[in-house]
Amino acid sequence: MDIGELLDYKPANTPKRPLPEEEVNQIQENETDYERQKKLRRLAKHRVQQIEKQEQERLKAEQERLAEEQRLKQERQDMVQKLVDENLAGTDDGVLDEAALKRMILLFEKKVLKNQEMRIKFPENPEKFMESEIELHDILTEMHAIATVPDLYPILVNLKAVLSLLELLSHENTDIAVAVVNLLQELTDLDSLNENEEGTEILIDALLSKQICALLVQNLERMDESVKEEANGVHTTLGIFENIMELRPDVVVEVGKQGLIQWLLKRIKAKMPYDGNKLYSSEILSILLQNNEENRALVGEIGGIDNLLQQLAYYKRHDPSSPDEQEMMENLFDCLCSCLMDKQNRDRFLRGEGLQLMNLILREKKLSRNGSLKVLNHALSGPQGKDNCNKFVDILGLRTIFPLFMKTPKKNRKRMLSTEEHEEHVISIIANMLRNCRGTQRQRLMTKFVENDMEKVDRLMELHFKYMEKVEMIDAEIDEKSTGNEDEDEIYLKRLNGGLFSLQLIDYITLEVCNSGPNIKKRVTHILNMRGGTLKTIRQIMREYAGNLGDDGDKEWQEQEQRHILKMVDKL
Repeated sequence: MDIGELLDYKPANTPKRPLPEEEVNQIQENETDYERQKKLRRLAKHRVQQIEKQEQERLKAEQERLAEEQRLKQERQDMVQKLVDENLAGTDDGVLDEAALKRMILLFEKKVLKNQEMRIKFPENPEKFMESEIELHDILTEMHAIATVPDLYPILVNLKAVLSLLELLSHENTDIAVAVVNLLQELTDLDSLNENEEGTEILIDALLSKQICALLVQNLERMDESVKEEANGVHTTLGIFENIMELRPDVVVEVGKQGLIQWLLKRIKAKMPYDGNKLYSSEILSILLQNNEENRALVGEIGGIDNLLQQLAYYKRHDPSSPDEQEMMENLFDCLCSCLMDKQNRDRFLRGEGLQLMNLILREKKLSRNGSLKVLNHALSGPQGKDNCNKFVDILGLRTIFPLFMKTPKKNRKRMLSTEEHEEHVISIIANMLRNCRGTQRQRLMTKFVENDMEKVDRLMELHFKYMEKVEMIDAEIDEKSTGNEDEDEIYLKRLNGGLFSLQLIDYITLEVCNSGPNIKKRVTHILNMRGGTLKTIRQIMREYAGNLGDDGDKEWQEQEQRHILKMVDKL
C-alpha cells in the first residue's frame, strides 16, 4: 500500500451507544423479555440520576441565596449595634434624654426580635437561644432608668414599647415575665405621678387600653411561688394593681371582672404557710371591696363569703403569730364587713353559719374577738339585718353580747379596737336587735334589761353620762373655734365622731326599754335625777337623731322609723 492510500484510509465509524430512551424504542423482533426489562431498568436509573442532579442544583442555589440574605441581615444588625453602642457610649453622664431613650427602645426591640427568632429556629435546643434570653433580660433591667424620667413616658408610648412589654408577660421563660413585671411596677410607682402627672396618665391609659389587668392575672396563674423569684414576681404584680387602682379608682370594677378577685380568693384559701403574698392579697381584696357594690356582689356569687369564713375560723382558737399575720386577719374581717353591705351576701352569711362562728369567736376571747364584733355590727344593722338579728337571739347570742356591754375588756396588749370603738359596736348591735327583733326574740331581749335588779339599765345610764360629757366637750370646742361660716353637715359630722353617734344609740336603747314598762322608766328617771340629768335631754337627742337617720334602708323604712322614734319620744 503506497503513501497515498495510507493517507486516504478512514476506519469504519464505531456505532454510538444509544440513550436509554432510544434503546427502548429500538426493540428488535428477536429481543427477549429479559433484554427488554434490562433496558427499562437502565432508563429508570437514568431518570432518577437526572432528578437528583436537578434537586442538588436547586438546593445549592437556595443555600447560596439564604447565605447571602443572612450575610446582608448580619451586616445591617452589626451596623445598628455599632450605632447604638457608639451612641450609648456618649451618654455616660447617666442622664436619660429623648435620644438616649429612643436608642434604648431600639435596642430593646432588637433583643426581643432576636430572641423570638432564636426560639423559633431552635425550639428544642435551649442552649442556642439562652444567650439571646440573657441579653433580653439585661436590657429589661437597664430600662428601669426610664422610671426616673416620667417626662419621657409619652415617647415610650408613641414608640409602641408598651405593647412589646405586655407581650413579654406571656414569654415562655418566667424570668423574663418577672423582669417585665418589675419594670412595670417601677414605671407605675406613685412617685412618678408626683413628678409628672401628665406623663404617668398617658402611660396608664396605654397600659389599660392593652388589657394589662387581664394579662397580669394570666401571668399570676402560672407563677410557682415555691420558686423565690416567682414569689417575688407575684408580690410585685400585686403592687402594680395597687398602683393602678390608686391612680385610677374608676378601674376597680373592671379589675375585679378580669379575674383578680377569683385569684385573690384562691390565693388566700391556698393551704400554704403564711407569707407576705397572703397579706398583700388580703390588702388588695380589701381595696377592691371598699365602696364598690359590684365587686361585693361578685365575691358572694363565686363563694367568697364561705371562703372568708373558713379562713377566719382558724383564728377562733389561735392568735396570729406575728403583727403582719394580725394585719392580714384584720383585712379579712374588713373584707367580710364590706361584703355584708350587700343584701344577698347577708343571706349567704346567715346560711353559711357566719353568726354562729362570730358568736364562738366572741366567747373564746382571742384577738379575733374585736373583728367579730365589727362583723356582727354590719350583719345586724339596718332593715336588711332583720333575719340575722332574730337568728342571733336564737343561737343564744345575748349571753355573749351583754357581758361585753356590762364591762368593756381592757386587758388586751394587742387591742385592735379602742374602748370607745368597742363600746360603739356593742351598743350598735343591741340597738339593731331592738329595732329588728319581734315576738319571742324581742321579749327575751327586753328581759335582759330587767334581770339582776336592772343592772343593764344602770350600765346604760352610766354610758349615757359618759358620752354626754364627750359631746358637751366637743360642742364647747366647736363654739370656741366657730367663725360663723362653717358648714352644718361638717359640724354635725364632727359631733358624731366626737361621741354623739354612740350617745344617740344609747338613748335610742333607753327610749325602747323605757317604753317596754313603767319600772324601767322609773329607774331611768331616778338615776337621771340623782346625777343632774333630765328626760328632756334624751328627747332632744332623739329628735335630732330622727331627723338624721342616714342611708339605711329605703325612704319608706326611714319614714316609718322616724315616726316610731318620735312616737316613743312623745310617750317618754
